[in-house]
Amino acid sequence: MSSEADLEPAEVTEQPSWSRWVIIGGTLLAVLLIGATAGMFLTRAVDDPGAAAVPGRGSVEVGFAQDMSTHHLQAVTMAGIARDRTTDLEIKQLAFDIERTQLEQVGRMKGWLMLWDQPEQPIGAPMQWMTEPMTGHDGMSMAPSSVNPAGGALMPGMATDTELTKLRSLSGRPFDVYFLQLMLRHHQGGTAMAQYAAARSSVPALKALVNSILTSQGAEMDQIKLMLSVRNAQPLPA
Repeated sequence: MSSEADLEPAEVTEQPSWSRWVIIGGTLLAVLLIGATAGMFLTRAVDDPGAAAVPGRGSVEVGFAQDMSTHHLQAVTMAGIARDRTTDLEIKQLAFDIERTQLEQVGRMKGWLMLWDQPEQPIGAPMQWMTEPMTGHDGMSMAPSSVNPAGGALMPGMATDTELTKLRSLSGRPFDVYFLQLMLRHHQGGTAMAQYAAARSSVPALKALVNSILTSQGAEMDQIKLMLSVRNAQPLPA
């Protein structure tokens, strides 16, 4: 009869890092596909078959789906950079949550565009569907044309190429803080766009998505503000 001392510990096999990222990548792709399927199903379920027309080019619904998909995908890109680079477990989890949530929402919007027979990208400059001034997160009114200066951000809250280059150049605490600052501003801009669209659309599927965006990004903005405070950092200037 063997004693406890005679028993050898079980061998632990560590999963290779490349395998872990393949699993994560596969999970995020599945989330995107699920979102697209849900988007098409939800649109079919809530739209009246007898309606005069589906949303067409230039409509708030099509413009929102096209531009918010682009807006979300930049957040997914930044989150992917953070997930791979940071050593802060709290930021890794935040980044993964952003990737998962926003990819599912992108899937929904691309599903709509497919059903509406519209391209995934707008023809011409972004935000042409925003014909009236919108209220930003700070309560200030801004016209759509004012948020797309030459060489600047494409849409409210989006990072410029220069800012993304800076993010990729950082590491450690400076990286963590700058990621949080960029993501907070990104969420604030996306929230303003979503509220604008919901106020001018009567499509139930769009209103449902906006509610999902406001819920998830509202919670994340509160979390990011707290994370910045703990790191003795402030949001980027408005």
